[in-house]
Amino acid sequence: MTPKLQQTIKEEIARLPKEMQEAISVFDWVKMTEEIGRKYLLEENEIEDFQLETLLVLIGAVDSEFYAINIENHVETTKDDSIKMANEAFEKIFAPIGKALEENIKKNLKSKNLNAEQNLNFILSGGNYS
Repeated sequence: MTPKLQQTIKEEIARLPKEMQEAISVFDWVKMTEEIGRKYLLEENEIEDFQLETLLVLIGAVDSEFYAINIENHVETTKDDSIKMANEAFEKIFAPIGKALEENIKKNLKSKNLNAEQNLNFILSGGNYS
């Protein structure tokens, strides 16, 4: 992976909400994309393109619906291979990160003092914090 791509990944992930950053950081998705890329006999620059397409979905810049199509177009694989790669990435990258994100959100909600009466009073006060 080029230093420029590494920097881009760091910058884009840093812009995400805290829970998402934590979920992504506990899982080595970059290594997993390399493994998937090697499995499909991608060259180094094609693996980097695959990583970039994966990053775009992770940060929400591209809808996951277009993931396989983007792999086919930007990584220059066959339609069948791009679908297989996308399915494998959903299973081995996006699903574990999604579970970690869900756990992070639940954990953070438990630590916050959410009180229905407090919310109701805030709304009824017209947004007055006092």
